Amino acid sequence: MHESGTIYRSNRLVNWSCALRSAISDIEVDKKELPGRTLLPVPGYDEKVEFGVLVSFAYRIKGEKAEVVVSTTRVETMLGDTAVAVHPEDPRYQHLIGKVCVHPFVDRELPIVPDSFVDREFGTGAVKITPAHDHNDYEVGQRHNLPFITCIDDDGNISPGCGEFSGMRRFDARKAVIEALKKRGLYRGSEDNAMVVPICSRSKDIIEPLLKAQWYVKCDEMARRAVAAVESGELKLIPDYHVATWNRWLQSNRDWCISRQLWWGHRIPAYFITVTDGKTPAGDPCDDHYWVSAHSEEIAIQKAAKKFNVDPKFIKLKWDEDVLDTWFSSGMWPFAIMGWPENTSDMQLYFPSNVLETGHDILFFWVARMVFMSQELTGKLPFKEVYLHAMIRDAHGRKMSKSLGNVIDPLDVIRGVTLAELNRQLTSGNLDAKELAIAQAGQARDYPKGIPECGTDALRFALLAYTSQGRDINLDVLRVQGYRFFCNKIWQAVRFTLMQLGSDYKAEPFKISGKESIMDKWILSRMAYAVGRCNAEMDGYNFTQFTTTLYEYWLYDLCDIYLEAVKPVIASGTDEARKVAKATLYHCVETGLRLISPVMPFLSEELWQHLPRLATHPPSIIVHAYPETSEYPFANEKIEADVAFAMSVIRTIRSLRSDYELTNKTKTDLYASVSSEEDHRCLTSLIPLIETLASSNKVEVLLQSKINPESIPSGCAHVTISSRCTAYIGLQGIINVERELVKLAGKKEKNEAQVAKLLEQQNRPDYEEKVPLPVRIANSEKKEALLIEMKSIEAAMAALSG
Repeated sequence: MHESGTIYRSNRLVNWSCALRSAISDIEVDKKELPGRTLLPVPGYDEKVEFGVLVSFAYRIKGEKAEVVVSTTRVETMLGDTAVAVHPEDPRYQHLIGKVCVHPFVDRELPIVPDSFVDREFGTGAVKITPAHDHNDYEVGQRHNLPFITCIDDDGNISPGCGEFSGMRRFDARKAVIEALKKRGLYRGSEDNAMVVPICSRSKDIIEPLLKAQWYVKCDEMARRAVAAVESGELKLIPDYHVATWNRWLQSNRDWCISRQLWWGHRIPAYFITVTDGKTPAGDPCDDHYWVSAHSEEIAIQKAAKKFNVDPKFIKLKWDEDVLDTWFSSGMWPFAIMGWPENTSDMQLYFPSNVLETGHDILFFWVARMVFMSQELTGKLPFKEVYLHAMIRDAHGRKMSKSLGNVIDPLDVIRGVTLAELNRQLTSGNLDAKELAIAQAGQARDYPKGIPECGTDALRFALLAYTSQGRDINLDVLRVQGYRFFCNKIWQAVRFTLMQLGSDYKAEPFKISGKESIMDKWILSRMAYAVGRCNAEMDGYNFTQFTTTLYEYWLYDLCDIYLEAVKPVIASGTDEARKVAKATLYHCVETGLRLISPVMPFLSEELWQHLPRLATHPPSIIVHAYPETSEYPFANEKIEADVAFAMSVIRTIRSLRSDYELTNKTKTDLYASVSSEEDHRCLTSLIPLIETLASSNKVEVLLQSKINPESIPSGCAHVTISSRCTAYIGLQGIINVERELVKLAGKKEKNEAQVAKLLEQQNRPDYEEKVPLPVRIANSEKKEALLIEMKSIEAAMAALSG
């Protein structure tokens, strides 16, 4: 890349982190917007430093009493000023163009130059020019051939040659310069100024633009190719809303500084050439012509001798001490690990890859650089798709920060940790006493009982369940704990299955026998749906829907309904019914474990190893084929609709029973009145399911057109489920009707009192003005809920009275 001119050396302004003593790239700079005067912490300074202030001071015109007032937010850089710029059409300063100002602290004259970049409306309309410390001033300096004077060194101290300020720290010098200007009568005041402060994303230091000879990569052509790859669909970014950001960044991309002044990293394979033949002039380290790149010093000597057409004995080399930017090195990772530049078998088999999964925060740090380097060096994209996952924040949506005490260590979630241990972990960091107190208070507020042990599979499942197309995750540990309970549910379901199958059960390839019950056909249909949806959502990277499907299949379909429905069949059914039910149960559980294996590998492996095995099964679920939609042709929409109708009846009956505080052990008679022959057939066929799940002694399904006074006994509570069905449960002899009526009357009276109180508040003349909107909305919702409950109570009282 160096020999082709894509990598080159240049002396220009870089983003310098004084804390790191290294240059950093543009995308490693955080831009903090300030509304005005703001105190910010700076590494190495005990007190916070003031930013967002525009300081005005005067430069005197040489040989005159006149002066030019300039404004700056970085007054310490005036020590490196080499000119004052004004707009060529600004009538206030046209008579001063060509004159010079006298620097008050160093022996330097500053010419007044005309330049159209000056904003006449900003500040005084006159701008101090510091070419070695400001990007705009750098360009002005080049246009007007000004001296480039560095007044701040690599450590952030004022350079030698700056008078009384030399050796001071830059922000200490800021205060000292202002005081010195005041003493000389040159200070003209300060005012708040909204500005953007560049901050190093790694060290949190204030970035200092410094003039450095560095290595750069030309990015224009590589960026164009990367944009074109996404536009053509050759490279796919998921979620696709990142495409706009990708295009915007690449289309405004500047050349990339890849030199780093660090102790670690790949040392740049470049050598500075000195020719000792007595004819060739000495080179400047800033001049790319005097550099050669090579794999070794021996090769570099040969290249240098050829370049300058001299004998190798006249060549002396100095290896560059800088290292490559980490992202430059990691940008070559997709092909470097395959043996590049050799055309190895790994390169042929595995490059390019299919999918890269990473965080959207390093889309440009890493992903774009991999695309750059792969296209430049191999002519291929490194991958076909990029899945950009979400960033994890705390339960309140805040970025995780040690100073807030809201950093969640995955190991603590997996293993569990006490609040005392969480507090102790904070003391091992670098927080000061005040920050430590705030952080520990935050931990006590968020984790008063510590973090419960959740396990690896529950954490992985939770993170995927949270992931909604790359948006931020507000991680609530209690939700992770909920998925640990889900793991327990799966464990118990498989344990129950093994008990029902028995130790002598022999697994066989599943085939439809034609003797399956309605509930067998129903669970097979639900399993087919789960398989189809899991495959589709995984293919589309819709992990929230993928985990929802798994959760609903295991918890609602399998555990809550089918396992309950199959218990009486296995306990007391015919041999044939038991055989079919066991085969169905085994197939659904084994498939369910394979479906969930990618997200719960430990749990699924442990349980799968305990299941009876087919001879064709591999030794581990991890290498077992994932269930394919084509292998599960069991979809049956009609049966699913029938069971859904039956479940609506069951749920309503359960709710009614809870109103009367009936336990599952208290069995009641259930009468369901339906309006159509089809519904009568549907519920009649599912009477065993309704009896089991609705805790009923017996279930009778009646056609409304054939009901007579004797069909439904007195003393029943009734509830309308829908226009299709009304249900009755017999309560005679189960509850004390008179006592229940008194209890219901008391609840009704209490509700009426609460409604009356709310109405009294709402009818006050000043209610709308004095009561906040959220409180008014809450009061209205509470009143509606009470009225609905009262109607339910009245219906229950009417049923008992009848």
